[in-house]
Amino acid sequence: MKKAVDFNGKPFHFIGVGGIGMSALAYVLAKRQLPVSGSDLRPNQITRNLEVIGAHIFSQQEASNLEFFRPNVNGNEVILNTSNDAEQNALRDLPQVICSTAINGNNLEYQAALELGCPILHRSDVLAALIDEYHSIAVAGTHGKTTTSSMIGYMLLQAGLDPTILVGGEVNAWEGNARLGKSRYLVAEADESDGSLVKHAAAIGIITNIELDHPDHYQSLDQVVDIFQTFAKGCQQVIGSIDCETVRDRIQPSITYSLQSNTNADYYVTDVEYRADGTKALVWEKGEALGILDLRLLSRHNLSNALAAVAVGRAVGLEFGEIAQGLATFDGAKRRFELKGEVNGISFIDDYAHHPSEIRVTLAAARLQARPGQRVVAIFQPHRYSRTLTFLAEFGESFTHADLVIITDIYSAGEVDTGVISSEKLVAEITKNHIQVKYQPLNSMSEFLSQTLRSGDLALFLGAGNLNQVIPEVIATLCQPVQVTS
Repeated sequence: MKKAVDFNGKPFHFIGVGGIGMSALAYVLAKRQLPVSGSDLRPNQITRNLEVIGAHIFSQQEASNLEFFRPNVNGNEVILNTSNDAEQNALRDLPQVICSTAINGNNLEYQAALELGCPILHRSDVLAALIDEYHSIAVAGTHGKTTTSSMIGYMLLQAGLDPTILVGGEVNAWEGNARLGKSRYLVAEADESDGSLVKHAAAIGIITNIELDHPDHYQSLDQVVDIFQTFAKGCQQVIGSIDCETVRDRIQPSITYSLQSNTNADYYVTDVEYRADGTKALVWEKGEALGILDLRLLSRHNLSNALAAVAVGRAVGLEFGEIAQGLATFDGAKRRFELKGEVNGISFIDDYAHHPSEIRVTLAAARLQARPGQRVVAIFQPHRYSRTLTFLAEFGESFTHADLVIITDIYSAGEVDTGVISSEKLVAEITKNHIQVKYQPLNSMSEFLSQTLRSGDLALFLGAGNLNQVIPEVIATLCQPVQVTS
């Protein structure tokens, strides 16, 4: 059920504002000149960017943070539950408190918000309210949401349609994970992880694929499908990939796309070239050749994402030439096969892949880019105990395109370690299908990689946790001059 959101000047306070989804909302609201504050225990570049545009950021999550936008009454603290007009006006100035699913009931700010009587909203309520205000394009799916929504936003921006954009990754073209446009178009990434996808009723909904990915919230694929079906019913048009059987059979989108020419999809491709420097294909629309799509992004999954963008572009009235020209210069979002540096002949790539399917296609792209004789080294941080346990067998089969697999400690994401699953058990499972698998604790990973990687390696850091923080440490170590002792 959606909750009412006030965009008429009432303040917003975000608990955990530095998160990728929360910060995008805070950015758009602050750019709309609304009063915005937020707290986060780990300040980062995203929170610093929010401060630049006028948001007030607290580095601690304390009850007193909620007093920031509240005027004092006669120089004293506001007394709740009185009939004094001034005090009632002050109560109306209490901020709308925005939380994500990650915020629990023990959080001091959350408890203070309850005591003060602040309106408390989930971040999906704010996104849903924004989606309702625009001619919105909401991108959903288990995999590919960030790249697809970023592609669509970039394409509309290049075509001069000036969209508002909220995505789950940072994009160089708008220097962050959000932008405020002046047109009627909004492009948003719509997340299914906690079931809140059902709140979003967009003009155009995209479903890239459907798999079970969040066993902490869903017990079965059928439960996931129910959420997507509800989302689809709320959208005016649904664009979906029928290369995913679940989308094809259980969603039955009104506009379809496929990488196969024999599927009767509305949009499909032929004459495909998967190169080390990009992807090229001839795009068809209902049996008529539209033209050549030439992408900088690699592999099948990104060509599929691009087809979704083509379908959206055509749905909003763009000529194919405008679509192809825009997509041709799209470099991708950060943490999506992002080159972080090269040193001593070693390429360091950061990727958010954390599901077995994502790992498989990301490593396939790495193998495509690797030169003859170049090792693909996969360094993986499992994300959540529940996901690692549920997909243990699938993880075991996901690393076939890597020459060397290095597994580190499981990133808990707030889950309790029950002792049922461990990185060592994951290593044992992968070893059934791969001969070069090692476990390395995260706290010694930098030193280990500095000694293990060799010139010519393509080092691919995989996971949704904090593994990528190791990359600059390794690069810095390898850049240090060798000490020669006599």
